Order: sequence, then structure tokens, then C-alpha cells
Amino acid sequence: MNMEKETVRFLEEQAFRRRIDIVNLIYRAKTGHIGGSLSSADMLTALYYHVMDVEKIKAGDPNRDRFILSKGHSVEGFYSILADRGFFPREELETYAQFHTRLACHPTSKIPGVEVSTGSLGHGLPVAVGMAIALKRDNSSAHVYVVMGDGEQGEGSVWEAAMAGPTYGLDNLTAVVDRNHLQISGNTENVMRLEPLADRYRAFGWNVVCIDGNDFEEIIPALLTRVPGRPTAIISDTVKGKGVSFMENQAAWHHKVPTEEQYQQALEELNQKLKSISE
Repeated sequence: MNMEKETVRFLEEQAFRRRIDIVNLIYRAKTGHIGGSLSSADMLTALYYHVMDVEKIKAGDPNRDRFILSKGHSVEGFYSILADRGFFPREELETYAQFHTRLACHPTSKIPGVEVSTGSLGHGLPVAVGMAIALKRDNSSAHVYVVMGDGEQGEGSVWEAAMAGPTYGLDNLTAVVDRNHLQISGNTENVMRLEPLADRYRAFGWNVVCIDGNDFEEIIPALLTRVPGRPTAIISDTVKGKGVSFMENQAAWHHKVPTEEQYQQALEELNQKLKSISE
């Protein structure tokens, strides 16, 4: 699939705007999961600016696509996208992680555009399987997308759901693993070995697509992949902290707040990249 250059440029611009929001939100609130939010920004951008019909989601259409952010701790990019797409005012982003805010450190169903509260890892895929079963029984054209962390793959409930997806022929389900290779306590292969991750999903009966999860020309075709009778798992190889040089591939930036100097450097780098894309 050869995407038009203008489409790719538009998506890249949006992704870097969202990364700037992520850095601003976390610096202002003095809390947040910055590394995983930056790594998954491209995937969420592709979903909300190209793949899913956002107007159907806003309207609560029964045939709307569903999205679940199973790695709910990486919520900052999700909030930025929901605000930018008109689910709530952008000004509300300034309340992130503040007292009495709707925008807590994990998404809840009180927030417009959030289908289900998440954050307890291992729950997103089981819920997505349930949604997909219900939609299939209703003969709905809707598709269910769920984004998980790679560290999350250590949860047993993920693999119970992984068995169920092919058993029920859920070709209306796409599960994405944000494979940035790092979790809060280090490299995933040192904490709980995941490889060969793609082969594991294949063994459970999934159609598996392995991509560069920071490249829209690979992301979009993967998200649009459909195989009759089988759910699709996307192993999305990404860079933790993507877009900020000193954060990239550093486990310490799983959950860390930049200093004033780091904040300014991060914004300078992101703005320079945004400018280079726009030129």
C-alpha cells in the first residue's frame, strides 16, 4: 500500500503535535508516563486521524469502531488526541492530574470518547474480545482496536483472551502490542522473556503482522488488515521516548518528569522535527 505523501505528512505532523502535548502535560502536572506515551503516539494518531470514523464515535453510533487503551498509564497522548478531535475542550488538558479533574492518570469512562476504564494491566484484551463477540452477534460492521504494552504481555489474562479471539472467529478485532522493549523495571527480555512474541500469537491462531510502529506507511496497512475468521495481532516495534533524543530507549523515562532544562530541550527537539516535516 503506497500512501500519498500528503497523507503521511499530515499524520506525522499530528503525531508530533501530540508529542508536544504529552511533554507539556507531564511537565505541568509533575507526573505521568512519558516514554510509552511517546512510543505509541503514531499508532493512536493513525487510528484517530485516518482509520476510525471519529464522528460515529462522537455520536455514540452502535456501529462505531471501538478503541481500548489497555496500557492505560500511557494516557497523555490519548487525552491530547481526544481533545484535538473535539471530545472535550483543549483547555481541559490543563487540568490533567489535578484535584477534581476528569483527566486522571488513567482513562475512565467518565471522559467523552473513552469506552472503558483501563489501567489495571491485562484487562484491555479480554474486554475487547467481549466487545468483538457482542458486535459480531449483532451483525455490526464495527471493528474493535486495543493497544497493549509489551510488559503487559506478562499478564495471564492476556493469553486467556488470546485463546478466545480465534476460538470465536473474531475477525473484527485488532490487538496492537506497543513493542518498545522496555518496562518500568528494565528490558522486557530480562524481566519476563516475550520472544518469540509473534510466533506465540500465531500459535494461538492469530493473523500476525510485524511492523515499524513509528512508520505510518507500515502502520496504516496493518490496521486495515482483515483475515476472515481470525483476529489480527500487530507487533508494533517502537522506540520508547520516540522524538526526544535523551529519552529514547531509556527505561528510566517510563515514568519520570523532566527538569526545566530537559523540558526546554524536549520541546526544542520536537518543534524542530515538526518544522522539518511541515517544510
